[in-house]
Amino acid sequence: MSRTMSVADSIIVDAAPALVYAQLSDPTAMGRWSPENRGATVRGDRRDAYVGMVFEGRNKRGPARWTTRCTVTAADPGERFAFRVHAIGLRRPLLPGPIATWEYRFEVVDGATRVTETWTDDRRRWPDFLANAFDRVATGGKTFAQFQAGNIRTTLKRLKAALESDVRGTGD
Repeated sequence: MSRTMSVADSIIVDAAPALVYAQLSDPTAMGRWSPENRGATVRGDRRDAYVGMVFEGRNKRGPARWTTRCTVTAADPGERFAFRVHAIGLRRPLLPGPIATWEYRFEVVDGATRVTETWTDDRRRWPDFLANAFDRVATGGKTFAQFQAGNIRTTLKRLKAALESDVRGTGD
C-alpha cells in the first residue's frame, strides 16, 4: 500500500493574518493548540521567526514523550510559516534524518484569515511497507497521514477558539 505523503486542512479565523501569523510562528506557543506538542525551546536570543531559526520541540502522545529538532524554512509575516523536523530523540534529538515538514499559510477572506496547515512526510527513503508498519504501531493503528489529519483539525479548531476569544476579549 503506497503512502499519502501530505495532508492539509483549513479553517477561517476571525483575526488579521498578521495576528494569526504572530501566534503560529512562535514555536514556544504551539503547545497551546497542538494535541501533541508541549512547546519548544528556541536556540539563540532572537524570538521572532526567521529562516534558519532552530528550535527543539517537546512532544507527547499517550505515555510516549520525545523531542525534535526543527529549522524554520519560511517566515513571511502574514503569509507563510514553515519548518522541517530533522532530528528526534527521547530527551534530546540525537537521531538525525528527514522526518516531516509543517507549513502554515494565511489568506485574507472577507476580513478574516483562512489558515491552512499542511504536514508532509519527509521519510522518502523509507519503503512504504516499513513506514506503514511503523506508523500503525506509533499511532495506535493509523498511518501518519491519517493521524496527522486529525491532529491538524484539532490544532486549527483550538487556534480559532483561542484567537477569536482573544480578539473578542480586547473589544476589537
